[in-house]
Amino acid sequence: MTLAIGDIAPDFEADATEGKIRFHEWLGDSWAVLFSHPKDFTPVCTTELGTMARLKPEFDKRNTKIIGLSVDPVDNHAKWSVDIKEIVGFAPNYPMIGDTDLKVAKLYGMLPASTSGTSEGRTPADNQTVRNVFVIGPDKKIKLILVYPMTTGRNFDEILRVIDSLQLNAKHRVATPANWKQGEDIIITGAVSDEEAKKIWPGGYKQPRPYIRIAPQPK
Repeated sequence: MTLAIGDIAPDFEADATEGKIRFHEWLGDSWAVLFSHPKDFTPVCTTELGTMARLKPEFDKRNTKIIGLSVDPVDNHAKWSVDIKEIVGFAPNYPMIGDTDLKVAKLYGMLPASTSGTSEGRTPADNQTVRNVFVIGPDKKIKLILVYPMTTGRNFDEILRVIDSLQLNAKHRVATPANWKQGEDIIITGAVSDEEAKKIWPGGYKQPRPYIRIAPQPK
């Protein structure tokens, strides 16, 4: 199954470190970040899980839940959490799915649907494609998909930046330029007519070309 931005994030039921969850029910009216890992007790992922735990208050401010996934059993996740706490300083404070039957990994297109068996005996290299980040909106639709190699740790400050942009767009029909950060100028989208733009930004906006309108970020 190939997923794309705008698709409904597949629902599933799975065991996790905070008990069995039904994904859409757990998501509720929140945004979510689902990020996956090829194997427990791997070095790069150890730093990632601890970093997400450290940043969780920032995601909370944005009404965004965090959920991790690894193909190993939930019991292993609990043991791994001890290492993560000792090495990074923060233990996972969000649910971690134990996807031992590879169901969720296959449902989200991270492993081929033809993959057989369970996580038993599989190596990180076997699961190297299970390195995705999905940002999912309250409407249960996928807003962002990022895929990382095993050797490159993820930049979760960038994930926060993207969520800021997505949430701003959902509220105000604006887009954000390259390297945009919270509080900087935005781009008025084509969904807003010139007449409407003049009402929304009575102080005016810059229009260096007919197709680009730059304005202060709306409150």
